[in-house]
Amino acid sequence: MNIDRAVFVFAGIVVLAGIVLSLTVDPWWIALSAFAGLNMIQAAFTGWCPAAIAFKALGLRAGNAFR
Repeated sequence: MNIDRAVFVFAGIVVLAGIVLSLTVDPWWIALSAFAGLNMIQAAFTGWCPAAIAFKALGLRAGNAFR
């Protein structure tokens, strides 16, 4: 697995977790999904992604998105 795919998987898990938690625990958990979405938009424009930095530090190899 490369960094790009790991970031997509992580973002998907965060979004789904926020939705499930907002439906089962407290509606304010939807903010987690909103944060993930805003971070994805920010990363698209700036190229800076905290999750990608973390995955790189864990030793995942670089990759091209949607390759």
